[in-house]
Amino acid sequence: MPDTIPMTTDRPDAVPGPAPHPDMVWIPGGTFRMGSEDHYPEERPVHRVTVDGFWIDRAPVTNAQFERFVAATGHVTFAEIPPNPADYPGAKKELLHPGSLVFVKPPAPVDLNDFHNWWAFILGADWRHPQGPASSIKHRDRHPVVHVTFADAETYAAWAGKALPTEAEWEFAARGGLDGAVYAWGDELTVNGRQMTNYWQGSFPWQNLKEDGYEGTSPVGAFPPNGYGLVDVTGNVWEWTTDWYSARHPDEEPKACCIPRNPRGGDELASIDQRQPEIRIPRKVIKGGSHLCARTTAGGTVPPRGFRSRSTRQPATSASAASSGRAGRRAGSSA
Repeated sequence: MPDTIPMTTDRPDAVPGPAPHPDMVWIPGGTFRMGSEDHYPEERPVHRVTVDGFWIDRAPVTNAQFERFVAATGHVTFAEIPPNPADYPGAKKELLHPGSLVFVKPPAPVDLNDFHNWWAFILGADWRHPQGPASSIKHRDRHPVVHVTFADAETYAAWAGKALPTEAEWEFAARGGLDGAVYAWGDELTVNGRQMTNYWQGSFPWQNLKEDGYEGTSPVGAFPPNGYGLVDVTGNVWEWTTDWYSARHPDEEPKACCIPRNPRGGDELASIDQRQPEIRIPRKVIKGGSHLCARTTAGGTVPPRGFRSRSTRQPATSASAASSGRAGRRAGSSA
């Protein structure tokens, strides 16, 4: 595991004026080691990347914020629209109705090789009804919105005058100034016995010890911020980025002159899951993990997705005007 060292930043104190929108944080540009050799295979190899400075939301988008967006625009999320049978060949007719995947905790240990043991497609589940039609978001205004697709998150961000971040921007911001650290706060999961994020403690998926105080999602900001002042970059809900999924990162550039600047990874066609050739739906990169991620089974717990946005307005001193259209942090989440 690489040593934890400060990242190289470009004039970290040079904040370009006031924030373009409330509750946004300036992330100074810099160079860092992106990826990991120790976790998901698609995060390999570790390689240096440079990003320009940008503004990003301090926290994931909440139910209250998303509700204001829907009230102003009449937006209907993907989970509220009946699925197109052509996109899901072989799907049961009774499932071709509005709904979404919902985590259902089994009463005892189950086979971890079959995600159907804890994920269920629930008709009527959506951002207003995160556990199904009988549930609601009452008293959950500060919880991150879930059951939103990339398109939902992107539409919200555009309405707010922002954009979603690239994978490189998101990871640079999430590291909070630490390069090579395992977590956003350092290399230890807990700090002086304190839980630092909302994740699964216990035997997934049937036993949640709730040592962090939460069974499901938590209000944004319930845990300490990272070095840049961003909250919930680890756990709670996964977050959307604009990059297409790729099975691996590019190799390290040996010369400093050739380090990628503001990269946009992946290819749309190559992002399609080859294990399911009959479902040709391109995939986007999500980051950060969720409240369902256990230390041993994170790969089986993906659905809760949320997001945060980045500003589309870049300072005049930005090295790359093209980066002004990139999404910044958090535009979407899933539970």
